[in-house]
Amino acid sequence: MPVTTRALTNLPGPPAMPTLLAAAHGGPALAVTVVAGLLAVRGGLRPLDAVVVTAAVFTGQLTVGWGNDLLDLRRDRAVGRTDKPLAVGSLPVGRAAAALVVAAVACLVLSALAGWRTALVNATLATGAGHAYNLGLKATVWSWAPYACAFGTLPSVVTLAGPDRAWAPLWMTCAGAALGVGAHLLNTLPDLADDERTGVRGLPHRIGGRRSRVLAAVLLPAASLLTVLGPAGRPPGWAWPVLALVIVLAVLTLVTRGRTPFRAAVAIALVDVVLLVAAG
Repeated sequence: MPVTTRALTNLPGPPAMPTLLAAAHGGPALAVTVVAGLLAVRGGLRPLDAVVVTAAVFTGQLTVGWGNDLLDLRRDRAVGRTDKPLAVGSLPVGRAAAALVVAAVACLVLSALAGWRTALVNATLATGAGHAYNLGLKATVWSWAPYACAFGTLPSVVTLAGPDRAWAPLWMTCAGAALGVGAHLLNTLPDLADDERTGVRGLPHRIGGRRSRVLAAVLLPAASLLTVLGPAGRPPGWAWPVLALVIVLAVLTLVTRGRTPFRAAVAIALVDVVLLVAAG
């Protein structure tokens, strides 16, 4: 039977890049990638090495995002998630799986080009922690651990590709871990009810929304303190007003209601990222 031009135009085409990025949790993936790129520039990596490391982090983050939505497809449909392309059918499952495989291969190749140390840490501790979360830890009391591992080792993914091939300083690792756990607590808050309905009970679900917000309000300023006081030498003069701002925001997360506590905690997280990059 001949195929007409009209029939060809009605065939479904490949998913648009925004749809693929949405299924990969593009916002958080890009945010982590920007942090890695800025750390690479601040860490004195050669331009090509900086690009390779940043691309390795980005492709790894893409695999975590696509893996999350593929594994959660049944749950997302059960709770009516209209913001998930896979759940609403705007992105075929096969194409998401193929994109994941391509990104995984690219992540391994790029990580290897950055050096075996970076490849090992990025594949197992940074990207690998995200997949461990997706594969089951998210529903346990240890749901925070992959975030602490991934964010804590992110600076080392960069420094191990640098001229010294060294692990990041302990203060930077601890600051990243605190930031990661705080981000986990904040990221989970909007979905607590939906998660409970589908049997996901990580740490935030077990301690409740208010305690999660309080814990985030402690961890995020702790990351700020580590980034200011951790490096050798006296902190720069501008660091003290920034810490004062962080304290004010932390108080707001505890004494206000509605969306203000969440927005204040997110603001602290953004300040922490700036401090971490500035100190790195």
